[in-house]
Amino acid sequence: MGNLRPMTAPDLTTAASVIDLAHGVVDDGIRHIATTGGPDVNQVVAYDIAHAASAVETGRAMLVYGTKGELEAKIACAYIADAVGELIPKLFGREADWNITPGVLDGTREFVSSFRAPEFLASLADTPGPRHLESDFEMVQDTFRRFANEKIAPVAEHIHRENLDIPEDLIQGLAELGGFGLSVPVEYDGYSEGGESEYMGMVVATEELAKVSLGAGGSLITRPEILTRALLAGGTEAQRREWLPKLASAEVMAAVAVTEPDYGSDVAGVKATATPTDGGWLINGVKTWCTFGARADALMLLARTNTDKSLTHKALTMFVVPKPRGEGHGFAFVQEAGTDGGAPGGGKMEGRAIDTIGYRGMHSYEIAFDNWFVSEANQVGGDEGLGKGFYYQMAGFENGRLQTAARAVGVMQAAYEDAHQYALDRVVFGQPIAEYQLTQAKLGRMVVLTQAARQFSYEVAKMMANGGGILEASMVKAYVCKAAEWVTREAMQIHGGFGYAEEYSVSRYFVDARVLSIFEGADETLCLKVIARRMLDAVK
Repeated sequence: MGNLRPMTAPDLTTAASVIDLAHGVVDDGIRHIATTGGPDVNQVVAYDIAHAASAVETGRAMLVYGTKGELEAKIACAYIADAVGELIPKLFGREADWNITPGVLDGTREFVSSFRAPEFLASLADTPGPRHLESDFEMVQDTFRRFANEKIAPVAEHIHRENLDIPEDLIQGLAELGGFGLSVPVEYDGYSEGGESEYMGMVVATEELAKVSLGAGGSLITRPEILTRALLAGGTEAQRREWLPKLASAEVMAAVAVTEPDYGSDVAGVKATATPTDGGWLINGVKTWCTFGARADALMLLARTNTDKSLTHKALTMFVVPKPRGEGHGFAFVQEAGTDGGAPGGGKMEGRAIDTIGYRGMHSYEIAFDNWFVSEANQVGGDEGLGKGFYYQMAGFENGRLQTAARAVGVMQAAYEDAHQYALDRVVFGQPIAEYQLTQAKLGRMVVLTQAARQFSYEVAKMMANGGGILEASMVKAYVCKAAEWVTREAMQIHGGFGYAEEYSVSRYFVDARVLSIFEGADETLCLKVIARRMLDAVK
C-alpha cells in the first residue's frame, strides 16, 4: 500500500485499504492454523485471530457509518486506526505463528499515527456522534429510554447495593411497553412482523435499559428472548401457541438452565438427565448460573436423554420446565402428585443464589433437581425434538449474544456520560480535568469504541434478520464485551477515588461490565470453539 501521508481530515478510502490489509492478515493467520492443528493446538494464536477478526468486522461496519457525515467519518477513521494499532503488537515477534511477512502492516503507519494521535482523539471527547436510527427505532429508543429513566434509574443503585430482587412493578411496566414481545411474532400475540427490522427493536431497547442498570433493566428481556428463539427454531405449533403469548405478556417469565457445575460453555458434556416416565420425563441433576431462576415461572432446560456418551451433543433434549415462583436468595419446591398433567409425587427442586460482585437484581442460582417431573407436552419439538436440544439452544444463544452486545453498549454509554460530566465538574490544579489532554483522549477513545460497538450491533441485527449473522453475532459479543471493560475501567479512573466508592454509579458499571465476557459463552470458548472454527470452515 506504500507509505501514507499524515492527514488531518478523515480519509475513508485509505481507511478501507487499511481494513482490507488487516483482513488479509487475519485470513493468512486462520489459513495457517488450519494446516498446523487448528485452534485446539494453536489456542493463543487462534484466540488473538478471533478477536482481530471481530475488530476487523467492526471496522467494516464503521466504514458504512463513516459515509454519513464529517463527524461520523472522523469516528470511523479513529476506530480503524485503533483496531489496527491494537493488532500490530499481537504480530510483533510472532509473524511465523500467523504466517505473515514481518512489517506487513508498516504501510498503515501514517494512517494509524494520524488517527490515534492524542490531539485527534481529544477532539472527539465531546462529540459522541449520531446513531442514525430510522424514525421507527427512534420511537422505540425514546419509549424505552423514558421508562428506564423514570422507573429503573431511581431504584437501580438501591437494588445493586442491597442485592435485592427486581421489583414486580418494573416487570409489569416493561410488559405493558411490549418489551417481552419484541421477538414474538404477531401471530403469537407479540410485536415482531419479521423483515429487516426483526432484531433491531430488541437491540435498541436493550441498550436503553442496560444504560441505567444491567441487572435490573438490560437483562430482563434477554431470558424470555432466548426461550422465544429456541421455540421458534424447534418448538411444535402447539408449544408455540402455549408459551409464546405468555412470554410476550410476561404472564410467564423464563430462565435458562443449561450450564452445570462441571460444564459451562462445553454444553456437550451436560450430565443432567431426563428419564422417561408415564406421561413425561423425570429430571435429575444440577444446573448453575441460572439467572432469574427463583422468580421465573419456567426454565428452558437442557438435559441428557441418551446415556450413550459417543452421541455427545446429539444426546441432549430441550424442555420447558414449569415451576412455582420463588423470592429472595433461595427456594425449595416439592411437586404434589398429579402436578403438571400427572406427575408422580415427591419431585424436588431446590435453588440457592450465587453471590456476585455485580449484575445484581436478577440473581443467578444453582438449582438441584430430584425426580422433577415435566410433561411430555413440554419436550421441545416433541418426538422430532429428541436429541436436538443443543441446536435449539444455540438458536436462542445466538440472539442472546447479540443482545449481550447491546447490553454492553448501554453500559459503555452510561460510563462515558458519567465520566464526561464528572470531568467537566471536577477541578484539579486550578482547572476542570476535562481540559487536560489525557482526560480528553480517554473520553475520545470511549466515544470511538462505544459508537463502533453500537454500529456493529446494528449491522449484525440486520444480518440476523435476513437469515445470516451467526458468526458475526459471536464476533460482536467478543469485541464489544472486552471494549466495555476498558471503557468502564477508564471511566472509573477519571472519577479518581470516588470511582471506587459505591455512591457513584460508575463503580457499578465497572463490576457489571466484567461479567459480559463470561456469560452467553465465555470469551475464550467463544473465540476458540465458535469464531475460530467457523472461520476455519470458511477457508476449507
